[in-house]
Order: sequence, then structure tokens, then C-alpha cells
Amino acid sequence: MRRLAVLRSPVGAASALLLTVLLALAIFAPLLWGDRAAAIDTDALQQGPSAEHLLGTDQLGRDIFYRVLVATRLTIGLALLATLIGVTTGLLLGSAPSVLPRWAARIVTSAVNIAVAFPGLLLALFFAVIFGTGTIGAVLAIAFAITPSFARLTQTLTASVAGRDFIAAARVCGVGRFRLLTRHVLPNIAEPLVINATLAAGSALTAFAGLSFLGIGVQAPSYDWGRLLGEGLNRIYITPAPALGPAIAVVLAGLAFNLFGEAAAAGHRRQQRGPAPKPLQSTGSEPGDGLLTVRNLHVAFPGGITPVRGVSFTVHNGEMIGVVGESGSGKSLTALAVSRLVEHPGVVTADALQFDGKPLDEIPDRELGTSLAMVFQDPTTSFNPTKRIGRQLAEVSEVHQNHTRKAALHKAIGRLDAVRVPDPERRAGQYPHEFSGGMRQRAMIAMGLMGEPKLVIADEPTTALDVTVQREVLRLLARIRQDRSAAVLLISHDIIVVAQTCDRVLVMYAGRIVEELPTDELFTAARHPYTTALLKSVPDLDTDRDAPLAVIPGRPPEPAEIGQGCPFAPRCPLADDQCRTEEPELRAFGEGHRVACWKSESELAGVR
Repeated sequence: MRRLAVLRSPVGAASALLLTVLLALAIFAPLLWGDRAAAIDTDALQQGPSAEHLLGTDQLGRDIFYRVLVATRLTIGLALLATLIGVTTGLLLGSAPSVLPRWAARIVTSAVNIAVAFPGLLLALFFAVIFGTGTIGAVLAIAFAITPSFARLTQTLTASVAGRDFIAAARVCGVGRFRLLTRHVLPNIAEPLVINATLAAGSALTAFAGLSFLGIGVQAPSYDWGRLLGEGLNRIYITPAPALGPAIAVVLAGLAFNLFGEAAAAGHRRQQRGPAPKPLQSTGSEPGDGLLTVRNLHVAFPGGITPVRGVSFTVHNGEMIGVVGESGSGKSLTALAVSRLVEHPGVVTADALQFDGKPLDEIPDRELGTSLAMVFQDPTTSFNPTKRIGRQLAEVSEVHQNHTRKAALHKAIGRLDAVRVPDPERRAGQYPHEFSGGMRQRAMIAMGLMGEPKLVIADEPTTALDVTVQREVLRLLARIRQDRSAAVLLISHDIIVVAQTCDRVLVMYAGRIVEELPTDELFTAARHPYTTALLKSVPDLDTDRDAPLAVIPGRPPEPAEIGQGCPFAPRCPLADDQCRTEEPELRAFGEGHRVACWKSESELAGVR
């Protein structure tokens, strides 16, 4: 029904009807009237319009009306052939940067940018001179004139999809560049590409007619509308009908293709309506003593921006750790870094970054894709909208575990059942938009379970879900941890959720961990002013309903705004001159408890 939406508008329906008539003529006109169009009548040379010859005759007495009808096949066929060659070449050039090495991609992109700067008709004439006159030369000329603009369009659309979460999910699964392009990127940009190919066909038709009119296109004895128009132009002051016939045919055909493309584009728009750092001193245990070991992690971007600065922590087997903090504190970027998903121009450095006893950058994609599961924040954008849920889950087993298509789909159904998706066999055949928010999040967790994950990284998995669904998702993560002895790194902005589900909590602010402590001590032993401020800002049953809700004054600094001193100092009630000039390191405040603050334990205890 979605594909037929273009027919619901008057313009779309009219253009579709006209295209149908043109295609019917292209198929049947040579069979029905080919002999009459080729019949020579020396007694009726260059006659004007009459009841016998509606558009008159040419210099050999051939009926021009039938010749216009018969020329439909060659005209439409050559235009579509030129469009096919141009669109295919443009598609290859536009998508090539996604699979080529960076230096080769830059060469291709630069060549396309240079070609786009020249007008299409100028390029067509240029290539027509190079390839020579005739049908083949005209087809290649029009095709290569279409190529640059279509390549640029493909590059733009590919770039718009490449940053989506489901592409990142495919990468962490170890999907190769070519498979990523053909299975995940191109299906999601196919609709606008097809629409623009329809528009290109209309332009190709009129351009081809222009080349034939100038005498560098179709050559005798073959003929198309452009050649017929050129022959009729010599008699236009005596009898205009021989020139008007093919001219009207060119205009109507060009309008049919262009209006159909415009109507399809309008429908598509409506559907679219209904994004080297200075190392800091690290603390903690030696590398290699946990499942995931992170020491002095930095993530930097051009311009001296470092959103993650000196993060160190360890995740042990079967442990559930929560990471909390306001938006922009570096939580998600830390998760992407330890999942090897930070892309150029981001630079990840660390004194130690190990997973399961191995350096992260030395672990093959196949192994990482099955032993580390990533549950993204928004499953709506994390799933490929053009593929069924079951097939997306099955792809993990097909790529990493060499399962057959049938076996992988059977396993996917089993994983959906394991995360308590009702009627999993039927649900596996549905698309992501047919799932509710909670079901999509369960399916995202099921995708992570397609391998045998030792670590599940859940990046705010309860965002935008109602409280009952949140509870179900958190229970599911806890059950996965218990049943599979998998570690869980839970990222959340809700400190209460973390306190109820995790063993330890890491509090992040301005790209650093400012406090680490066991969750059972969170409400009694938290010391950092930022942690206590987060706890105070959460209302409970004892909160005075007549008083304003507690808030943290000010706002977190942007990564580019972080200067000397403690980043929390402008918002901290205990800040002094030392806090504003020197940034504190994490120091031990007890067993498993670290705080990054210059104040003594007694001073921090008094702020609660």
C-alpha cells in the first residue's frame, strides 16, 4: 500500500497513466504499425495533414504519425538504457567511499565534486564528441552526464544513514564493509534513489532527443523523436504538423517521468514527516584482573575537545556496574570506546583497555561480536527498519557462528522467547515498527544474546519507557546476569535505577569518574558533592510537597569549556581557591570507595 501511495494524488495518477500508455506504445507500436511507418509512397511526398495522414508525410511519403508512434520504442528504450548506465555508475561511485580505503575514497569524492560543477548538458555534449556520433555515443554521453549528480546524491544519503545506531550494531557484530553497504545502508536509501532515478529518466529522454535533433544522436535509417523533430523543422513555416507531432511526444513523455518522480518524492516527504590528550594519573588495580579493564581512557576529537578524560574502572565476571551522570558527562562515549565503536575523527587512547584478558584492539570482530553485547539507547533507530526482526537477529549467528539461514532464524526465535517476547515465531517475521517500545528493547537484548556474551553494555535501556516496562527490562538484564553469569555495564541518568539493580556505581561528571562506591552504601556513604546533589534531587515519600524540588544550580560544562580546576567547582557549595585551580584525582575513602575531591571526609560528610 505504501508503494501505491503515489497513485492517490491526481498528479501521480495522471502521470502513471501516461507512463503506462507510453510503455504500451513502446512494446506494441512497432508490431502494429511498423510496416505502415516504413511504407514509401512516391505519390504522397511531403504532404500536409489530412484524414489519411494525420501529421502529413515526409520526403519519401512515409506517414509521420505512425513514425512518431513507432519511434516511441527507440526513444524510451535508449533513455532508460542511458538512465540505467548513469544510475548504476553513480551508485557505484557514490557508495565506493563507504568500502574503499580513506585515501581512495577521497580521490573518488574529489572526482565526483569536480564533475558535479559542470552543467549536465555541457557534459553530454563533451562526451558525445568523445564517443562520436551515433546511438552508442549518445547513450554513453547521456549516461555519464547523469552519473555525477547521482553519485553525489548517493554519497549524501549514505552519510545520513551511516551514523545510525543499527549501523553501529552491525559493525559491533563484525559485519564487513561490503555486506554493511548492501544489506543495511542501500536498502534504507533505496526509495529516494528510485525516485531520483525516475526524474533522471525524464531528463535523459529530453537530452537524448536534443542530441538526435542536433544530428549527433540516432542516425538514419533508425529514427527517434528527436530525429523526426529535426526533419520536420525544415518545413515548419509551410506545415508545422510534422514538427509539432514529435515535439508534443517529447514534452508529454518528459512530463510523465518528471511528474511521476515529483509525486513519488512528495509522498516520500510526507512519510518522512509522519543526528593527543594529556594523560592523567590513573588509579586502581593492575590491568588484567577483571573481565573488562579500563585504565586512563581518553576520547579526543579535533580542536582539543576531550569528552572522556582519564577514566579508569574494572568490571569483573558476573558483576553489574552502574554508570550515572547528567547528559554530556561522557557515559555513552565511554561505552562506545570500550565497544570499539568510536569512529574517525575520534581518537581513543588508554594505558590499558583489555577485554577478557586481551587488548581490545587485538580481538577479532568475530570474537568481539559474540562475547560483548551492546544494547543501544533507542531501539527504534538501532534496528534496520527495512528488515524483519528475526532476520536481523539471525544475521549475528550467520556472520559469527557460520550457522545456516534456517538454523540462525530458529535460534533467533528461541532468543526472542528467552526474553519473553510473546508468540516469538510470529514476531520474528514482523518489522521493528510493528513492535512496541518495550518489545523493541527486549528484541535488542535478544540480539545481544545471539552470541554467548560475557559482557552486556546497556546504554540507557529504559529511556522513554513507562515505569512498568522499565522494571521488566531491568529484571530481564538481572536474569541474564544470573542465568549466564554475564557481567552488565548499565548506563543510566537515573541514580535510583542504578541503586536498585547494580553492585557498584560509577558517578561521572565532565568526562571523569568523580566517585566510585558500592550501591548498598550509596545513600549512607556517598561523599562527592555531585553525588549527594544527585541524590537530593530525587524526590521520595518524605519530600516536603510545599517546598520547591531540589535542583543542582548551573549546568554541566561543555567538553570545550573545561579548564583548570575541578569542573564541578562552579556548582559546588564547598568550592574554594584550590578547587578552582587544581583538578583532584580519585583517592580511596574506604574499601571499594574512591572520591575525586580536595575536601576531607569530615567536610564532605557534613554536606549531606
